[in-house]
Amino acid sequence: MIATIVISSITFALVIASILFLPHIKIGRFQIDTYWIVALVGATILLAAQLAPIKEVGEQLISNAAINPLKILVLFFSMTAISIVLDELGLFKYLASLASSRAKDNQFVLFVSLYVLVSVLTIFTSNDIVILTFTPFICFFAKRSKINPIPYLVAEFVAANTWSLMLIIGNPTNIYLATSSGITFVDYIKVMAIPTFVGGIVEFGLLLLIFRKQLKQKIQSDEEIYHIQDKVPLIVGLVDLFVCLIFLIISSYISIEMWIVSAICAGFLIIFMFIYSIFKKDNFTNVKQAFVRLPYQLIPFFLSMFVIVVALNYQGITDSIGNFLGSDYSVWVYGYTSFFASNLINNIPMSILFSSLTQSLSGEAYLEGVYASIVGSNIGAFLTPIGALAGIMFTNLIGKDDIKYSFIDFIKYGSIISLPVITIILGMLCLFV
Repeated sequence: MIATIVISSITFALVIASILFLPHIKIGRFQIDTYWIVALVGATILLAAQLAPIKEVGEQLISNAAINPLKILVLFFSMTAISIVLDELGLFKYLASLASSRAKDNQFVLFVSLYVLVSVLTIFTSNDIVILTFTPFICFFAKRSKINPIPYLVAEFVAANTWSLMLIIGNPTNIYLATSSGITFVDYIKVMAIPTFVGGIVEFGLLLLIFRKQLKQKIQSDEEIYHIQDKVPLIVGLVDLFVCLIFLIISSYISIEMWIVSAICAGFLIIFMFIYSIFKKDNFTNVKQAFVRLPYQLIPFFLSMFVIVVALNYQGITDSIGNFLGSDYSVWVYGYTSFFASNLINNIPMSILFSSLTQSLSGEAYLEGVYASIVGSNIGAFLTPIGALAGIMFTNLIGKDDIKYSFIDFIKYGSIISLPVITIILGMLCLFV
């Protein structure tokens, strides 16, 4: 038991250290993220020492249970692929340019438009894709318009990590915690819709209060609306996403698992794009870019963290932690502990760990713990950059544009917004679980 605790703790600590101090290494022309390599080494040591039995890990990887990590990865990557294809086809850029054009010289209108746009897109696509797409746009537009980008960057990041709570597909942590607990698409919406909406409204009010002075400055830009050259594949992509969402909603009623639905829809869209590219003779540009942009590093990281949690389970460590947390006030205990744990070990390993911790709960307390952990995994993402991998990518992106936004700035805005928002959402959650 002690060896497992030591190896796991060192792995978690080195993952965070790698994210903060050595996020990438260069090998020739390639730049490789280091965090997943550290996680893979830790998992390999546990497997080699039989602290995480290979047979047990293998059985869980091929099991037909909802907690199967391979099914969860397929669901996440399928939805991500659809979102990236839509982005490559110009949807996000078009909507962003439309919002900035309609705002004219009024920053308040632009701020509201951007927040609403990011929120809606996050609900139906993915928080990571929205952040990676809109961050460069905001940096570019702010420089061109000679306005302070910080209000928009903060609003974008917190909106994406709050409204991602609305649907299971909004965040990989939602997918893992909800599907591993057998929560259906519809049951999830019934519980999370109103708490997310209320939390988002409170959050938006806080943002306006914090940045009200900066938003009074006039915009000095004549930004033109980006025009989509070929609307046919975009229409097909939007219909595909709509059909996918419909079947995800009814999947529990027609006895088809969500990962199968998303895989079929993503496969159809990719095949269509290949055929359409052959017809248009464009060298498969959009398809190739979509495949290049998929977050492949998440696969070894996710599976490595799964192995570590299997080791903790095997040694009875998660049971001990679960017993320590208890079953009283599950919403508040699991909500706040997952919130802070996300910023100690990142929200993906936190979600895998808390999926096991909630197993010590029963009845209503079990669902309370699961939903509260989902809330903590999302809102915890904007307390510090460590809270989610999107936070690291976000800070790297704005750093490339020479925008000053330090670790302290991240925590300052993150704490002012995240602490009231998570408290409001957890309070609302108590009414719906």
